[in-house]
Amino acid sequence: MRRRTLLAAAGLEVPASLLAGVSDALASIPDPTGSPVPLDSRLAAARGLFDAGQNSKLLRALPGLLADANHAASRAHEEIALARLSTAYSLASRVLTKVGNYGDSRLAADRAMLYAEWSGSPLAAAAAARELSIVLRHQDQPAAAERHILDAVARVEESGLRTDAQRSAYAQMLCTTSYTAARAGHRDQALTMIRDAARAARDLPAVAPEGRLLPVTPAAVDLYAVGVPWALGDAGAALEAGRDLHEGQFPTPERKGRMHTDLACA
Repeated sequence: MRRRTLLAAAGLEVPASLLAGVSDALASIPDPTGSPVPLDSRLAAARGLFDAGQNSKLLRALPGLLADANHAASRAHEEIALARLSTAYSLASRVLTKVGNYGDSRLAADRAMLYAEWSGSPLAAAAAARELSIVLRHQDQPAAAERHILDAVARVEESGLRTDAQRSAYAQMLCTTSYTAARAGHRDQALTMIRDAARAARDLPAVAPEGRLLPVTPAAVDLYAVGVPWALGDAGAALEAGRDLHEGQFPTPERKGRMHTDLACA
């Protein structure tokens, strides 16, 4: 079963009122909430909700988070404030894609791309490009999805890959590119990219540091190595790629769930 079909059958879909609230916040930025909690702390908490699969709670928190991040960026006009705002929109796009609201997800991803460009942060740009490529893929625009993610791969590579954060972003971009190519039927490119991703992630820690924007690990790449051959129609290769995967390699419920559903599909 498709994951969203399962969510609907189990009665786990998010309330329409929460989706409407996020849609309104994307259409017209709400007034700031005046929350005394630092934005970085709230972003970390929001990412934690996504990782825990608490999509309804995250959607409820997003309008205020977007409002305050926009307010801070408009007052500071600093690169870090713009990068933070881009990150907030990337997270909004991610959860909206997860619940199947592709129209609003596309809008959020476009905003994330814009603010990432203004911030000059290659990592924020990589995260935004990843979300945009994913929603484009879901909207049956594989060529545009590949173009955006390949541009992001090139920009991250230009950083020199001197830090774990840069190498992690690079490996994540390669994984997304590989899966996008596989869904488009580009077999050679998909398999080459997933092999390159495995090499890029080889020396990354098994558990990503808290707060990393693109927290890929060697096991996460191995999980993509399940999805890529499955998308290419080779379920046997997908099962072989995932034979050593286990729950303990994935610290969050969201990733554990993805491991089980991908292996179940294969």
